[in-house]
Amino acid sequence: MTQISEIRFDVQGMHCGSCVGRVEAALRKVPGIQTASVNLASGTAVITTASGEQPALQAMADAGYQAEVARTVSDDTAARDAAADLAFNRFRNAGLLTLPVFLLEMGGHLFPALHHLIARTIGTETSWIIQCVLTTLVLAFPGRVFFAKGIPALIRRAPDMNALVALGAGAAYAFSGVALFLPGLLPDGTRAVYFEAAAVIVTLILLGRWLETRAKARTGVAIKRLLDLRPTTARVLRNGETFDLPIAEVLVDDVILIRPGESIAADGIVIDGHSHVDESMITGEPIAVEKQVGDQLVGGTINGNGALKMQAQAVGQKTMLAAIITMVAAAQDARLPVQDLVNRITAWFVPAVLAIALITVAAWLILGPDPVVAYALVAGVSVLIIACPCAMGLATPMSIMVGIGRAAELGVLFRQGDALQVLQGVDVVAFDKTGTLTKGAPVLVETLALDGDSTGLLRHVAAVEAKSEHPLAAAIVAAVDGPLPESRDFAAIPGRGLRGIVEDAPVLIGNAALLQEAGIDPAPLVAKAASFAAMGQTTVLVAIDGRPAGVLAIADQLRPSAKTTVEALQNKGVQVVMVTGDSQAAGDAIAAQLGLTKVIADVLPSEKVAAIQALQADGARVAFVGDGINDAPVLAAADVGIAMGTGADVAVETADVVLMSGDPKGVLNAIVVSRATLSNIRQNLGWAFGYNILLIPVAAGILFPIWGLLLSPALAAGAMALSSVLVVLNALRLRRVDGGIG
Repeated sequence: MTQISEIRFDVQGMHCGSCVGRVEAALRKVPGIQTASVNLASGTAVITTASGEQPALQAMADAGYQAEVARTVSDDTAARDAAADLAFNRFRNAGLLTLPVFLLEMGGHLFPALHHLIARTIGTETSWIIQCVLTTLVLAFPGRVFFAKGIPALIRRAPDMNALVALGAGAAYAFSGVALFLPGLLPDGTRAVYFEAAAVIVTLILLGRWLETRAKARTGVAIKRLLDLRPTTARVLRNGETFDLPIAEVLVDDVILIRPGESIAADGIVIDGHSHVDESMITGEPIAVEKQVGDQLVGGTINGNGALKMQAQAVGQKTMLAAIITMVAAAQDARLPVQDLVNRITAWFVPAVLAIALITVAAWLILGPDPVVAYALVAGVSVLIIACPCAMGLATPMSIMVGIGRAAELGVLFRQGDALQVLQGVDVVAFDKTGTLTKGAPVLVETLALDGDSTGLLRHVAAVEAKSEHPLAAAIVAAVDGPLPESRDFAAIPGRGLRGIVEDAPVLIGNAALLQEAGIDPAPLVAKAASFAAMGQTTVLVAIDGRPAGVLAIADQLRPSAKTTVEALQNKGVQVVMVTGDSQAAGDAIAAQLGLTKVIADVLPSEKVAAIQALQADGARVAFVGDGINDAPVLAAADVGIAMGTGADVAVETADVVLMSGDPKGVLNAIVVSRATLSNIRQNLGWAFGYNILLIPVAAGILFPIWGLLLSPALAAGAMALSSVLVVLNALRLRRVDGGIG
C-alpha cells in the first residue's frame, strides 16, 4: 500500500496572491500529490503526497520559486528580522538616491525659484543627466530585485507583482532615456523625463515591503511565545547523582528535580514535593494550579515557590508543548474555503492588469490630448503600479495566522484550520454534561441525619465506604476531616449497596431495597431522598444498628464558568443544548441551574450521534462539546467537534478544536475568536478588492475628462505600498481579541 505523507516547505520569493496561485498550480500538476496549500503570509507550502519531496521541490523550482523542506516548527524570528533588515537597507539606499532626483525634477514645480536656479546653474540637460545616473543606481541595486524576479516571470508567461513593478518603472526609465539621449525619436512637444517616477516607484514599494515585513514578523508571536517556553536544560537525578543535562539528553523515566521558578523540562508525574504551577501559556488560565504527589506536569510550564521531583513520561517532540506548537503551526498554514475564490481571481489578476495597461495606453494614444505620448505613458505606468495583488493574497492568511495564534494564547487550539470558518456560523452548541458543564468528579453535597448528628452519620458511612472502589465512595470519604473509625465485616452487595460494622453497630448503605431486605422500613428516608433526586443528585440511604439513620446526596458539581458561558453564548444568538445519559429529571435539574431550555436526556453513548443529527435536521450547524472516549463518534459527526483538552486522547484526536484548560468558557473564546477572524478577513478582502476596483480606473484616467485629474505614477506607487500594509495592520488587530469571560 502506498504511504501518503504530509510535507511542509519553506518557499522563497512569493510576493503576491498570483505567486500563491502559480506555486499551487505547479504542485498540483505533480503526479502523486493529492493536495497542495500555499500560505503567502507564512511563506509555506503544505502537500499530501505519495511521491516524496523531490518532485515537489523540482516543480516549485521550475515555476521560479526556491523551496526547502521545513523539518520542524522553529522560531524564525531571526530569519524574519534579517528579512526586515534587508528590506530596510534596500529602502534606505533607494531613498538616499531618489531624494536628489525628486528635488531636481519636482522641486522646480513646487518652488519655481528652485527651477530657475537649476536652469541658471547646471542647466536642465545636466539636471536630467544627474537624474539618469541616480535613477540607474536605484534600479540597478536596491530595485534590482523587481527586475531579477519580474523579467523571468514575464518570459515564463507567468507575470507577478515584480513584473508589474519592473514594467512600470522600466517603461518610465526607458522613455526618459530616449527623451534624454535620442529626442529625435519622439514627436514634437512630447520630450520630457520621468526618472523621478521610476525612482520614486521603486522607493515607495520598497518602503511598503519593509513595513509589511516588519508587521508580518509580529504575526508569529504566538508560536514564538510557545517556543520560548521550551527549557534548554534539566537537573536530572541518576544513580544518586545530580546532573544538569541538555534537554535533548533527558530520557523517559528520568527523575527530574525542579527548583522554585524553573521551567518544567518534560511531561511527567510528581513523585515528591508540593507547589503551584503556572500553566497559563498552555491552558490560557491565569491562576496557578496546585501540584502534589501523583499530579501531572506539562513541560514548558513554570514552577512556583515549591520544589518538586518528577518522573518524566514524555520528552522532546513527544511532549504536549511540542504537539501544541505543531498543531498551531499547521492550523496557521490552513486555507479556508473562501481562499479558493481569492486564488482563482488573483491567478488572472496580473495578466488582466497588463491587458488593462495596454488598453489604457492605446486609448490615450487614440483619444488623448497633446502631449499624447506623455499622457499615455503616465496612465499606463500608473495602472501597472497601482494594481496590488499583494493585498488580495495576504487578506485571508494574515488573519488566519493572527487569529489562530490569539486563540492559542486563550487556550483554544484549532486542529483543523477550516473549523475557524465553520465555527463562526454555528447555530447550536450541544454540551455533553459530565466532564464539560460539570467537573466529572462527584462530591458530597448533603448529609441528612434523622437524629441531627450529621457528623457522626458521615463518619460511620465513610468508614465503610473507605473499603469500596466505587466513585461515590471516594466522594464520601473525601468529605470527612480527620481519621475514620475502624470498620469490619465489609461486603459489597451487587445492585443494593454496602454493609459493614462500625463501633459494634451494623451499617447498611445503599438503596431502599437493601434496607427492606434487612427488615428495616425505609419510609422515613424515601421522601427526602426523592427531593434530592429531583435536583439531579444521587442519593444513598443509611441504616445504623437496625434503624433508619439518614440520607446522603452526591452530585457532580457544575464548573464555575458553566452558567456564565451558557448565558454569554445565548446572548450571542447561539442555542445551547445539554446532552446527558442521566434521567430527564436529573438533566432538567442541572439545566435549571444553567438557564437551559433544551435537554436531551436518557441518551446512551451509541445514541449521541443520532441526537446531533436530529439537531442538524433543519439545517442548523451544530458544534458538539465532549471529553470522553465515547464522545469520539459524535465529535466527528458534528459540524465542529470541540474536545476538552483534559479528556480522553481519542476524543482530542477526533475533535476539530481542543480546549486546553478543560473549561467550558473556552467554547465562548473559540466562537468569539472565530467570528472576529472571519470579520477581519471580510474587511481585508473588501479593502483589497475595493481598492483595486476603484483605483485602477482612476489610474487609467477615468477622472481626466471630468476634472482633468491624472494620477501620478509616484502616488500610484504610494497607494499600492500602503494597501498591503493596511491589510497586515488590520489583521494584527486580532491580537487584542478578548474571549469575553474573565
